Amino acid sequence: MTSIGIIANPVSGKDIRRLVSHATVIDNSEKINIVERIVLGAQSLGVDTVYMMNDSHKMGLKVRDKLRTSKELKCEIDLTDTITFNSMKDTVNAAEFMESNNVGCIVSLGGDGTNRAIAKAIKKTPLIAISTGTNNAYPEMLEGTIAGMAAAAVAQNRFEIESYAITDKRIEIYRDSNFVDIALVDAVISNDPFVGSRAIWDMESIEKIFVTRSHPASIGFSSIVGCKRIIHQHDDCGAYLDVNTDKGTVTAPIAAGMLEEVSVSEPVILNLDEEYEYVAGDSGTIALDGEREIEFYKGQRFIFKITRNGPIHVNVVKALETAQKNGFFENRK
Repeated sequence: MTSIGIIANPVSGKDIRRLVSHATVIDNSEKINIVERIVLGAQSLGVDTVYMMNDSHKMGLKVRDKLRTSKELKCEIDLTDTITFNSMKDTVNAAEFMESNNVGCIVSLGGDGTNRAIAKAIKKTPLIAISTGTNNAYPEMLEGTIAGMAAAAVAQNRFEIESYAITDKRIEIYRDSNFVDIALVDAVISNDPFVGSRAIWDMESIEKIFVTRSHPASIGFSSIVGCKRIIHQHDDCGAYLDVNTDKGTVTAPIAAGMLEEVSVSEPVILNLDEEYEYVAGDSGTIALDGEREIEFYKGQRFIFKITRNGPIHVNVVKALETAQKNGFFENRK
């Protein structure tokens, strides 16, 4: 049996950044449409079972009912046997459930935060990340049909995974020698003392940015580093820089439609597994992939470390090219 998992976050794209920028948001009706196309693309290429996250908006049930009503559903759609908390726990628990059930690939619909939650739960399952807004750095804007086709090719495990996927980097954060959390793209130290609405967007509050990757074509904090130095997914390093210094400025796309002049230092390269120690001079917060998650107090000691312990991230184009070269689309009857 060939199976995939789909995690569609019903609350992605509803933070304060949508109020202060011009970001596009995909509503839940369109998410359902995308999921339908993922299912149809996947079942046409041999997927027998699709596991979907059990969420409070019942998106999985709606997809199953619509495709059954239209008589297009040929595979099974099963909801994850997990409790709904209406929080990040739903995503983490769904990802754990899918990996424990040995799905061949997980397809996510959400932003950087959704994929960070999935990354906290999976170790071996390949991930295809579809963006549901324009304020994201990690997931891509992908057509659901194509993502479903790629997921089917990946799930059947016929090809060398190195030909279409990479184990991503992540930033690991330790407080007083204890592991605390991760970020997939960027970790930002801010002098805002409280988590509050979580989303961070006031550049004047930022002290330091750590990144696993950086490029001026990205959106968000990693683009600030990217306007000084480009770091790719496959590069065995990351970087950090200081913000609100008097050492020079860059103009970077910190949000959709928002380019801002930011005063920054030169980026400093952090090689894989190299540790950076930060001792808090005052209270503040650490934002992970754009959302404030960790509150800290004066004198607390943190270690930031970039590793290759992130998820196995599928390049959809390469996956389909590899499938084509190996005759995956031929003689399927």
